[in-house]
Amino acid sequence: MPKVMVVGAGAVGAVTVCKLAQRPDLFPEIVVASRNVTKCQKLTEKHPQARIIPEALNADDVQATIALLQKHKPALLLNLALPYQDLPLMEACLQAGVDYLDTASYEPPDRPLYEYSYQWKYHESFEKAGIMAVLGIGFDPGITNAFVAYAAKHYFDEIHYLDIVDCNAGQHGRPFATNFNLEINLREITQPGRYYENGKLIEVPPLSVSQDVKFPEIGVRKAYLIFHEELESLVKHFPTLRRARFWMTFSDSYLMHLRAFMNVGLTRIDPIDYEGHPVVPIKFLQKLLPDPATLAPDYKGWVSIGVQLRGVYQGKPRTLFIYTNIRHEWAYADCGSQAIAYTAGVPPAVAAELMVTGVWKKPGVWNVEQLDPDPLLERLPAAGLPWKVVVDYPLDFIDVPE
Repeated sequence: MPKVMVVGAGAVGAVTVCKLAQRPDLFPEIVVASRNVTKCQKLTEKHPQARIIPEALNADDVQATIALLQKHKPALLLNLALPYQDLPLMEACLQAGVDYLDTASYEPPDRPLYEYSYQWKYHESFEKAGIMAVLGIGFDPGITNAFVAYAAKHYFDEIHYLDIVDCNAGQHGRPFATNFNLEINLREITQPGRYYENGKLIEVPPLSVSQDVKFPEIGVRKAYLIFHEELESLVKHFPTLRRARFWMTFSDSYLMHLRAFMNVGLTRIDPIDYEGHPVVPIKFLQKLLPDPATLAPDYKGWVSIGVQLRGVYQGKPRTLFIYTNIRHEWAYADCGSQAIAYTAGVPPAVAAELMVTGVWKKPGVWNVEQLDPDPLLERLPAAGLPWKVVVDYPLDFIDVPE
């Protein structure tokens, strides 16, 4: 089987490497590249059963990435770096003729407004080069997209309403911490909330709309409407959708700290002058708070992520809930991870199997819902992420016609 290359060795990248390393039959050689080569070397030591090759790489440097791709000749590059690096890594793959996947859409560093349009522009070039790019194959986005595609394939003639729901009910014992890169996390939730309704993108103030949602094994939690990039691709590829929204829960303590950071300017992304030195407040804040990878040993409790759907099947109304529940303790036992990083890091490894074995082989640039969801979801439970379908589910969101 061919070599693969993982770019990024943070909390999510470490999970992806863990899952690849568990399959030496499929991935006999794994190149792991990062600015911090020490993290790559630690993964080599952590997974002695696999042949992991650590490399130093600045993922913003297209020519450096091309040189590394030419050196190792992998069949696939798995981008587990920051969303800012999607475009340089895609460009390097295009020039080197290597397949590509990532877990989040591109976001300009100076503007907290991620969207797929930047990456969709590569479709024709990748298609002509005979190589494939799969965008946003984490959990949300990623598996949530596959859930919608699976529902459309097996349970609906038309899907009209979509609500993606995400709850982390775990406790890690810290006053405040984010579960993945703080800068990316806070940029995501402090921007205005947005959702699609009747073909229009509607914007509301950040965290201004909330709804009680009942999560399996957890109970009722208050969830807040935020924008997530899978909404952009799902409304494009499922034009029968009349409305699509994304909801995420936050504890009162989390929101209290977040508001304090916002009020004193610590979530700003523009540089300020401090004694003659430019300092970006959100990057400074990131240095003060816990590294997400350090949360795992003490993390306990459930994470639940799913899609609530309403539509029509054989002329009759139908509701559906597809979801995954996982405990932080399970993620730690498998990969030494907390469950948020685990849910994001497992799907790229499963997608890598589909791509290197040719199950998914379609030149061009694709979102997950444009590919057959069945082989992905069939492999997901064995990889550590069980999922369940509930037909005629009593949806939390009833503000639509029956």
